[in-house]
Amino acid sequence: MQVTLDEFLAGHMQLKLEAMFQQAYEQGVQDARTQYELPQLMTRKQFMEFANISEPKCAELFRRADFPLTREFGHPRVPTRLLFEWIAENTEWVRFNAPAMRQRQKKISG
Repeated sequence: MQVTLDEFLAGHMQLKLEAMFQQAYEQGVQDARTQYELPQLMTRKQFMEFANISEPKCAELFRRADFPLTREFGHPRVPTRLLFEWIAENTEWVRFNAPAMRQRQKKISG
C-alpha cells in the first residue's frame, strides 16, 4: 500500500490538530477550575465577592445564629459546603413550592 505525500500530510495534520484540540480542552478545564473553584473555607472578602453583597449585608448575615460561620481560625470563615446547605434550607421557593423535595433531602442526608 502506497501513501501519497498529500495523504501523509493530511494524516499528519489531523493528528497534530487532534493533539492541539485536546491540549486546548484540558487547559480550558484547568482554567475554569482555577477561576471558579471555591475554597473549603471562604474569608469574609471571598464570601462577599461570591454572594455579591455589601459589607453591611455580610455583617448582618454573620450575626445570624443560623448562618454557617466559624471563628476557630482567628477570623470568621464560611464553610462552603455548609453555606450551600444553608442556602438550600433558606431559599423561599423551596420552602413554599417544594416541601416534598425538602423531605427527600432530609432523608438522604440524614
